[in-house]
Amino acid sequence: MESIQAVKGMNDILPGQIEWWQKVERIARQVLEDFGYREIRTPALEKLELFSRGIGESTDIVEKEMYVLEDSKGEKLALRPEATASVVRSFIQHKLHADPLMQKFYAIGPMFRHERPQKGRYRQFHQIDVEAFGIDDPMLDAEVMYMLRIFLERVGLTGVVLHINSLGCPECRKAYRKVLQDYLERYADALCPDCQRRRHTNPLRTFDCKVERCKELLEGAPMLLESICSECAEHFERVKSYLKDLDTPFVINPRMVRGLDYYMRTTFEVITDRLGAQNAVGGGGRYNGLVKDLGGPDLPGIGFAIGMERLILLLQQESEEQRRSPQVFVAALGEAARQRAFLLTQQLRNAGLETEMDYEGRSLKSQMRRADKLSARHVLILGEEELARGEIQLRDMMEKSQRNLPLETAAEVLKGICGGK
Repeated sequence: MESIQAVKGMNDILPGQIEWWQKVERIARQVLEDFGYREIRTPALEKLELFSRGIGESTDIVEKEMYVLEDSKGEKLALRPEATASVVRSFIQHKLHADPLMQKFYAIGPMFRHERPQKGRYRQFHQIDVEAFGIDDPMLDAEVMYMLRIFLERVGLTGVVLHINSLGCPECRKAYRKVLQDYLERYADALCPDCQRRRHTNPLRTFDCKVERCKELLEGAPMLLESICSECAEHFERVKSYLKDLDTPFVINPRMVRGLDYYMRTTFEVITDRLGAQNAVGGGGRYNGLVKDLGGPDLPGIGFAIGMERLILLLQQESEEQRRSPQVFVAALGEAARQRAFLLTQQLRNAGLETEMDYEGRSLKSQMRRADKLSARHVLILGEEELARGEIQLRDMMEKSQRNLPLETAAEVLKGICGGK
């Protein structure tokens, strides 16, 4: 009988992998709680209306990607595709806005989207989600991005860049929408089918398109950042000023839009160049109208989400790249040579050089293969003939060169080459 496999795009997390997840979650909790955030856990299954109202009916998530089902009474439900709408629903339902200590939350858990699985992106994926309510000051925008930076530094991620933009307010976008639609109309026949539809329903989404022809056409499109009102412009200037005060580098990316309709004003993403087209490790922004739209009080909000699969993939890549290799590998042939090589190995280690040797008496070819696999820069080869002459052969694996050294001074020579203590 054929064995049952996991659902495509939904992965087991096994021992050997789970330790990475535990580390990331532990550091996330430490950093977020230091900034005053408290953990919340919401159901994986919600009413479909929550996401269609909260995320936006014209988004790809709602139109194409959600897992939707009906219960026995015919009510439509959906596995959550993101966390913000669920946290806002809980915030409203339990009247947490009445408690001044219940304004800042984080959640860690699985999300679900039916899309093509690819590197770091799956149908069941996990997010660290952060939400803060009730503060409209740009100081909080900068603090949230600073907090994200601190977290990524603590887990050890390097080589990422913070991209920021302002999407303005609904009034800014209303005027800009017409300008962008007029521009897209001129190239309508050249747009992909998705963008032809988006130019009517949600033209800002065209900036998310990955089709090369659409990306080229949008290079000349007017930018929303150039059209925002004076109040939104002032908000964005203050955000940038606070980020500079916090020594948090950023790049202004006027073409960056977020994939959810609720965003306004400050938006941001942390970008890497090591994950292909899906290059955002995390991102978020302001959503000042969302709490009211979902039936709560008119409170501002801001937050972000980090994709854990992508983050852990990058951390593993960096760990592999930074894995230490021995500076010296000692290969020996013959019992007498092995005994002398053993003493030499300890001498080299005592001199501060990371050194490995073969303890199993394998052939020279096998030992050289192991030295290569360990990426050892230098290999010392000691056979019975070399031992009789009081010499040892030194091979530089990078330069592909070799020479003989006096056996008695080999440790000192290697110390000089490799810089031991």
